[in-house]
Amino acid sequence: MIIFIAGVSGVGKSTVGEKLARLLGRPFYDLDAEVEKYYETSIERLQKKFLTMYSFREAAAKVLKYLLNKNESRDAVIALPPSGLKYAYWRVVKQTNHISIVLMDNAENILERIRFYDEDSKPIEMSLTEDEKRYLLKEIKKNISFYKSSYQRAHIAVNIAGLNADQAAFKIEKILKAYLLKKNLKSMM
Repeated sequence: MIIFIAGVSGVGKSTVGEKLARLLGRPFYDLDAEVEKYYETSIERLQKKFLTMYSFREAAAKVLKYLLNKNESRDAVIALPPSGLKYAYWRVVKQTNHISIVLMDNAENILERIRFYDEDSKPIEMSLTEDEKRYLLKEIKKNISFYKSSYQRAHIAVNIAGLNADQAAFKIEKILKAYLLKKNLKSMM
């Protein structure tokens, strides 16, 4: 069974997802990294090649489908982009035997963790002014609100506020085991 990790940008999908995969003894894939590998270019450069975000997401969803057809990904943990439970991604995800987990945190914590990348997906250091922090905080809150309805599709929602990546992975593992136990008990009745 595939475990999909969803959530807004900066919530920790890749970092926590990779740690969760290690705990569960499964391979880990970050869909953004897989898209970059498949198309041999960065997400930002790839997005510029498409007229709309819709057409970009359609192309990225093809990579998700390609990834899911590999034997080694059948029991993997896969970090999705923020729109991973919407649009073309959702059409692929919902056809799989999966459990989807959405990571939640407050906007202030996400702002503290947020990383910045150049157009080639290389990490860059940025010192933010107070105005930039206020602007980003507002944008993060908008994203949380925008994706909220699609995240309700997830089987499990885990609030990771105040947790580091290891603690978050342990919390998810515990909740996931309880969810699977409950699901198995229901199927026996």
